[in-house]
Amino acid sequence: MRTTSKISAIKPFLSAMAAVVVMALLIALDHSLITTDSYIVAGLWVILLAAILVMIVQIAHTEKVFAKQFAQLAAQKERLANEIKYRLWAEKTSSESKAKLQIVDENFPVMLAYFSTEQQCQYHNRAFRQWFGLRSEQVENRFLKEFFNQSLFFDIGVAIERVLSGETVQNQYVQQLANQSACLVTGHFMPHFDSAGRVIGFYMLYTPRLMKKGEILPQNMGDQVAAWQKQLQGTKDTQISGKNTDQQVAWVSVDFSKRIIQAIEQNEFHLYCQSIVAARSDQEVPICYEVLIRMAEEESNLIPPGAFLPFVEKYNLMPRLDKWVAEKIIHYIAKQKQGSRVSFGINLARSTLNDPLFADHIRQLLNAVKIEPGKLCFEIETADAMDNLQNTAQFVKKLRQSGCLISLCSFNHDRSSFDLLKHIRADFLKIDGSLICNILRDAEDLKKVENISKFAHALKIGTIGELVETQDIRERLAKIGIDYIQGFLVGCPFPIEEIQ
Repeated sequence: MRTTSKISAIKPFLSAMAAVVVMALLIALDHSLITTDSYIVAGLWVILLAAILVMIVQIAHTEKVFAKQFAQLAAQKERLANEIKYRLWAEKTSSESKAKLQIVDENFPVMLAYFSTEQQCQYHNRAFRQWFGLRSEQVENRFLKEFFNQSLFFDIGVAIERVLSGETVQNQYVQQLANQSACLVTGHFMPHFDSAGRVIGFYMLYTPRLMKKGEILPQNMGDQVAAWQKQLQGTKDTQISGKNTDQQVAWVSVDFSKRIIQAIEQNEFHLYCQSIVAARSDQEVPICYEVLIRMAEEESNLIPPGAFLPFVEKYNLMPRLDKWVAEKIIHYIAKQKQGSRVSFGINLARSTLNDPLFADHIRQLLNAVKIEPGKLCFEIETADAMDNLQNTAQFVKKLRQSGCLISLCSFNHDRSSFDLLKHIRADFLKIDGSLICNILRDAEDLKKVENISKFAHALKIGTIGELVETQDIRERLAKIGIDYIQGFLVGCPFPIEEIQ
């Protein structure tokens, strides 16, 4: 093996050694007095030339290998520099996010916890442990039955079984506080699914609300409580009474799909708006608002804003809800004074894009109320459009034929997003907020936004920057040619009734 390694080490130098030896022989023969046959001299010259050619080939090959390795080294150096850059950015972002999460953890009024399928606590906020009078170490990584008293754990057993089977469950109970006031606590149990659709855990969210003096519970609550308690305990019956006990608990299981249908039919959803304004403060443009939706319970702080939407999607009720929102906005516009320049952007869910009757319904409504269709801009998520391109393209075509505008939201700087515009004609591109947030500290994200702006303007498409929270970001967006902005800098969501 040592011999082989030695041969491998001297192999690149064999041609040079041969050339030196042959050259030395030729010089020696030239100065020698001995007569040498001409064919021997010719043979030596051939060997010398061959050795020189081999050396040239070896040098060229070595240079090629060196150039390749140098390019790889340069690429690795650039990759390492980018990794260091992104790591520093990630550390900074993580530090900022940690501070923000700490604020949420300490001040968020809702009790929130996350459990594995084995009912082991993997996250809880400060409000959760304070409500149950526990220390952090008594909750973190502990099983639910370890820190819930037996009665309460027994009461929520059915809810946990249902949420682990993939259902979303809402419960309520009344708790008597130390000052003798009553508190209505609404609990939500929400399953957490993995990419394969399997339940891998669940969220437990409680929101307390002090009951007003003389307030009574829904009429059928007592009957539902009694029926459920009988189901749980067989013969034991629990009722809500006015006795001064430490805690009176009454749980009510709610069919969420029926609750959503009821909310739509009884107009329990409320419309909110957020302003979309010109990026340049000296530019005058028509007033536009993005329409947001709130459930009645959200306004009384029973559930956080938008929390109900994933469940509406799960029960395939989004087309019905989107239709309700569109109807309300169309009728709202119809009631405005003639010449009003107010327009609205309406978000559409992924499942609504597959509803063949939605666009026809909008056209019929527009014809009935005789409003300007251009005051309606339907906003579609770019990812939703990509996932079902054929149906979305047909859906958009019908809406545009009615005169409505189209906005592609969360537009990113990737090939698939740009290719989407070959199939879908859009009036606006709402640029992904994750890019907008970073344009002041990340040159690459700034370049991406600039490229999107140039590309959109070449196609005569308007651009909107979302999640704008500082004046510096607004000024930079205006400088690179973004047309409109949206975010807390220019306005928080507010009820549609408050539009001036």
